[in-house]
Amino acid sequence: MNNTQLECFLAVANFLNFSRAAEQLRITQPAVSYQVSTLEDELGVKLFHRTSKTVQLTQAGQLFWQYAGEILKLMGLSRARMQECQTALPEILGIGCHNFLELQLLQPVLRALRQVCPQVVPMVRLIPAASLENLLTDGDLQVLFSLQNELPSKVAFRPLLSCPISLICAQDAPQATAPSLTADALRHSGRIAVCPPQIYPPALSAVQSQYIAGRRPEEMLFCDNWQIAYTMAEAGYCYMVMPDLPPLRNPRLCYRPIEDLPPITMGAMYHTDRKTPLLQRFLALAEEVLAANSP
Repeated sequence: MNNTQLECFLAVANFLNFSRAAEQLRITQPAVSYQVSTLEDELGVKLFHRTSKTVQLTQAGQLFWQYAGEILKLMGLSRARMQECQTALPEILGIGCHNFLELQLLQPVLRALRQVCPQVVPMVRLIPAASLENLLTDGDLQVLFSLQNELPSKVAFRPLLSCPISLICAQDAPQATAPSLTADALRHSGRIAVCPPQIYPPALSAVQSQYIAGRRPEEMLFCDNWQIAYTMAEAGYCYMVMPDLPPLRNPRLCYRPIEDLPPITMGAMYHTDRKTPLLQRFLALAEEVLAANSP
């Protein structure tokens, strides 16, 4: 049922004449007849008795006439309300993060965004790496906080923060005062925190693998996620090999760069075909805020 069918029915019911109804609606008489016929087919009843000289409402037509006007009004009201809602809806910015560290890094950027763009509502997703990249490609996310890695087609990367790969441990852990921190020196220097492979972004996964390979089970502490790994490291049970994000350093932990590993870059991934003014403003804010919060 659509508004054209209802308008044609009401016009014919008013004039009891298809030609005059067509004149009022400014369409052809066959078009009016067609709309009424399709409405009758949809309702499964005859709405008019038609002869060569007269048109009369059937009993079903009289019953439907009581509702048709209200239905048409309700359709118009619904359309108007939906248009009002569309103009009143906030602008959404979909942002993805892989882990709680990226989420914490995002917090001051979101605060700045709220101040300069109060009409924008961020929609933040915290899910595994592969799923986030799919959402970015499909357009469900506009920007993805991520360590730099191989980019999908038509996806660009904006560097925001240089992060040395560091040993992170408790302040009183033996590794905190080790004379040298190289990949070889760390292979058998205590228990390392290990998270499931899907937890690590690709740029970090390869780094983790070289520290885990060949270790005995007692030299590893398996953790479900990074939050647990950080908690266990702070309690002195293990150390981690992770990016050092200067704005998020925990004063109860020690951060020591690993000498023979180059730093990796934290930044924002976005689809080049969807670089809107809002996204450009967000990227500029992220760069400004993270630079201000870094030592």
